[in-house]
Amino acid sequence: MRVAFLKSSAAGLAAWLGVFALAPTAQAANPLEMNFWLSGPRYDGNLPACEAGLPSITHQFAEKEGTYWNSALRITGYARIQEVAFRPWQSDNIPRRYCTGDALLNDGKVHRLHYSIIEDGGLAGFADGIEFCIVGLDRNWAFNPACKAARP
Repeated sequence: MRVAFLKSSAAGLAAWLGVFALAPTAQAANPLEMNFWLSGPRYDGNLPACEAGLPSITHQFAEKEGTYWNSALRITGYARIQEVAFRPWQSDNIPRRYCTGDALLNDGKVHRLHYSIIEDGGLAGFADGIEFCIVGLDRNWAFNPACKAARP
């Protein structure tokens, strides 16, 4: 019985190796395929003002708190919103507008808010994206310590 099992296993392995041996070999790209019309992304750098990202932050924060942390925390207002930097690195990076301000939550506490608006950073690159962090509420430590990674 054991000999028959080994023979059938060996035959199966030989069949798989035969399939791979018949597969076509990889070929290098021809001159038309190499870097032809691959000019890369073209960014305009036309990003909205800092205030334009606040409704999205309100919605995303409520969804994250309710879904992942089973919390009733919501943002009820903003204060002292200001731009910190625009394209702080070399000009051919993805354009970002960095902003900061205060977020008032429904528990009555005010927390510092840091966020960036990213050109073509939305779903599948079709819209501007928002990355934000609220100091003291970065529960998964994505931007720790104290939301430092959310700033330029």
